[in-house]
Amino acid sequence: MDDQLAVLLPVAAVWLAAGVVADGLPRLDRARALRRRTGWLSGLTVTGLLLTAAVLVVGLQSAGTTAIDRAAAGLGLAAAPALVVAVCTLRRVRRLRAGAGAFAAAPDTPAPHGLRAASAHPLIALPLQVTALAAVPAVVSAAGVDLLATPAVAGPALTIGALGVIVLGVRHALRHNRLAERAMPPAGIYSVRSAA
Repeated sequence: MDDQLAVLLPVAAVWLAAGVVADGLPRLDRARALRRRTGWLSGLTVTGLLLTAAVLVVGLQSAGTTAIDRAAAGLGLAAAPALVVAVCTLRRVRRLRAGAGAFAAAPDTPAPHGLRAASAHPLIALPLQVTALAAVPAVVSAAGVDLLATPAVAGPALTIGALGVIVLGVRHALRHNRLAERAMPPAGIYSVRSAA
């Protein structure tokens, strides 16, 4: 179990760190800080994807019951959200970094509301946090507590996990909508332009 835990802990730690960094992006009010944090987030995300893919590929190639095989079986739940991270989140983070870079030449340039709204988009933080959450059962199981072994514990554990994902999704959607409303121009601008 110790070998399996040694394999899973770095993977879970990287996903957790990426989720924490992504959650803090919308609070940054300076373009330079936003650009720097998106660089950190890109590095953590790529590292998490590489570690997860390495464990899964090595686990699929071996036919035994080694620590890597058990770790790969535990990370099976995190594979789907990690795929969403690879397809959606990386592209959004790259675009956000480029946008913040356009404003980051001066040290105290405020981050526009549009960039802050883009940093709060649910497809940035939510897949990272869901991947971190999906890695938790594998780590807990490797530590010796199998949550899904008994039906009396598996049902509540799955329900709590699903409710956690729903709460995270609603939180990110509300924060994104609030920041997107600030980025919208006042309504009077459109009526003046249309009248002209």
